[in-house]
Amino acid sequence: MSALWSVGAGLLLLLLWVRHRGLEAVLVHHRWVFVCLFLLPLSILFDIYYQLRAWAVWRLHSAPRQHAQRVRHIQAQVREWKNEGSKRYMCTGRPGWLTVSLRVGKYKKTHKNIMINLMDVLEVDSERQVVRVEPLVTMGQLTAHLNPMGWTIPVVPELDDLTVGGLIMGTGIESSSHIYGLFQHTCVAYELVLADGSLVRCSPTENSDLFYAVPWSCGTLGFLVAAEIKMIPAKKYVKILYEPVRGLQKICEKFTEESKKKENNFVEGLLYSLDEAVIMTGVLTDEAEQSKINRIGNYYKPWFFKHVEKYLKADRTGIEYIPSRHYYHRHTRSIFWELQDIIPFGNNPIFRYLFGWMVPPKISLLKLTQGEAIRKLYEQHHVVQDMLVPMKSLEKSIQTFHVDLNVYPLWLCPFILPNNPGMVHPKGDEAELYVDIGAYGEPKRKQFEARASMRQMEKFVRSVHGFQMLYADCYMTREEFWDMFDGSLYHKLREQMNCKDAFPEVYDKICKAARH
Repeated sequence: MSALWSVGAGLLLLLLWVRHRGLEAVLVHHRWVFVCLFLLPLSILFDIYYQLRAWAVWRLHSAPRQHAQRVRHIQAQVREWKNEGSKRYMCTGRPGWLTVSLRVGKYKKTHKNIMINLMDVLEVDSERQVVRVEPLVTMGQLTAHLNPMGWTIPVVPELDDLTVGGLIMGTGIESSSHIYGLFQHTCVAYELVLADGSLVRCSPTENSDLFYAVPWSCGTLGFLVAAEIKMIPAKKYVKILYEPVRGLQKICEKFTEESKKKENNFVEGLLYSLDEAVIMTGVLTDEAEQSKINRIGNYYKPWFFKHVEKYLKADRTGIEYIPSRHYYHRHTRSIFWELQDIIPFGNNPIFRYLFGWMVPPKISLLKLTQGEAIRKLYEQHHVVQDMLVPMKSLEKSIQTFHVDLNVYPLWLCPFILPNNPGMVHPKGDEAELYVDIGAYGEPKRKQFEARASMRQMEKFVRSVHGFQMLYADCYMTREEFWDMFDGSLYHKLREQMNCKDAFPEVYDKICKAARH
């Protein structure tokens, strides 16, 4: 009974404090209070619901049978839109706050919402080494499903909540991308409902123009209802070599050298300052030295980027064996390093052991509860950007990031970019090695101004024939946007498939200059 009185008294004091400071002030300056008391428990309930649902669906084998029926329902909604006179654009009915992108999708309020409730793994074809999934299947769900069967997918983008649909219609990358390319390059077929309500399958040999135009189109060519993704055999561990490197030139040389080695299954770099980094290379293996196994995904373990930093501070190399699924989602618990700005004490051992099992809060719930004040604060004083630049421009790019943003750590992830048709491809006729530079956090540059600084960054990326990931805030004009991306195939298909009255152009959907 005394415990209940203590809890009640604590809650009363908390409410009085919130009332005194004001709810908005608490949410902006002490957001960890709200996150720890409300969002973490809600996130746990969210996870439990979706895990139970996925388990029940698979046990009852209902997903394949219900898939066709659900697709017909989507087609019926599109035909209803046509019968109503096609008066406004269509978009998916999924609420904007459920997406991992930090962008607020205001278009949802004015467009015709098409409900797409497709979140199941449909088929694992071991003979073809292909898994067929619905678009709302998440990376956490897919790896949990495939790994016990001895399979994984070649590119497993980092965060658990990233969906297959988002990774195809936008893009996705991981430290294996120097071998396999972006997430889209591991897909062998897509199924879409088009603007006329028809269902179409596309692949490199069937409706190939559509197959190559879908990635990066952000749902402006049709509604994705299924995808087929390559599978590769899974192994138990990833053997990681941590190598601290100092000096920007040496960092770039080492990172480029390791990225070209096909014997490295994984390559990743964390840049902690302009001239300090840890380069990590990994190899899949079924054997491990027991004393060097690090189950980094366990809730009480240090956040991965903090663990890596220890090798830099100690100025020593190291080898560890990380269970494969732990490795694939190594940055999930700390949302890379974003969580340190939300829960400043989140990596403290006491917090990890007592409450680490509840981390991270769902990004979707963070968005839902952020409010206008926090959204504006983040927009002006916070950066979440991924810029894809040719590897040969890495050193110049890091210097530009330092001058324009001064955000650390920076995430370095190499990828091979094949010369396929579509919005994103190298400038020449052959595949080229690129690198994703990820900047997440509060810029330390004096006089940082979000729009001016990001426009400067975008200008630089265009000048080296790079690309900006479209989940983030984009400040380019329409002309600048189509200078960065190749719109020839995209615009041709929008004309052929009568998309112009059905879906907005990708620029109008994602760029701030078009939305404001």
